[in-house]
Amino acid sequence: MSVDRVATNTQSQFLLNQIMQATNRMNTSQQQVASGKVSNNYAGIGGKTGALEAARASAARADAYQSNTQSALNQVDLQDTQLTQLSSVAQSLQQAISEAVGNNDATGLMNNVQSIFDQVSQVLNAKDANGNYLFGGDKDDVPPFNVTSLSQLAGLANTSDAFSNGTQKKSVMVADGQPEQIGVLASDIGTQVVQVLKDLATFQASPNGNFSGTLTDAQSTFLGSEMPVSKAASVSVNSATAANGYTYNRLKDAADQQTALSTLYKGFVSNIEDVDMPTAVSQLNMDQTALQAAMQVTAQLGQISLLNYLPVK
Repeated sequence: MSVDRVATNTQSQFLLNQIMQATNRMNTSQQQVASGKVSNNYAGIGGKTGALEAARASAARADAYQSNTQSALNQVDLQDTQLTQLSSVAQSLQQAISEAVGNNDATGLMNNVQSIFDQVSQVLNAKDANGNYLFGGDKDDVPPFNVTSLSQLAGLANTSDAFSNGTQKKSVMVADGQPEQIGVLASDIGTQVVQVLKDLATFQASPNGNFSGTLTDAQSTFLGSEMPVSKAASVSVNSATAANGYTYNRLKDAADQQTALSTLYKGFVSNIEDVDMPTAVSQLNMDQTALQAAMQVTAQLGQISLLNYLPVK
């Protein structure tokens, strides 16, 4: 008669199954601790997969809008620099005409006008960081202001002929179905100032011109008529500068909203796929302990036989 083991095959299979389950749980815990993620596949996410992908897509869309808006902010900020300069130049033009009339002396007037023309040309043909003309609209590969001298300006039939910019202003999408116009056209901001410059250059070339000292009656009358025109030009540029500032503020608000949405959606993603690390480490320790206990019990059970229960004489 042989002495059989106490353990049965059923008991052994049960314990082996417990070891396998404990091993799987420990492997899962190890992966979570190592990666920081609940699972590296959709099966581990389960019923939350749809919500996870929706949150990821929303976060990516918010990031894309934020990137576009930041680029737009950079352009509008650059426009502000140029518009501020143009506003200062328009004021200088108005002041130069007013002083000539007030002093009844045009000495140095045309030198100021030449300097102002050069500054206006520089502003209207300013470029962005990509080398495109800032105020060119949809035609940003050619200089929007095509006149290179006062004499050339004086020879034009119409002031509008001095501009070669496009007609479409640039815009950017800051949210779904929410475009924001950011572009400014050279002809919109420069026509009135250039008109005053053209008037001065044309009159200077006429028989009544030659601004060089005390004003003649014809010169005084002409400059007096240009005073309200130059003031209107200055006001127009100031208005364009203010409008550009409003655009910047709207873009800044949009960028802040996009950042908040991105953070919110990424928080959703994190809540679904990221593990709570202290909990994951604690779970790993428990899984390791459970596996070790199951293996020890299985090993001990395999070594027990009826001899362990026979009385010793």
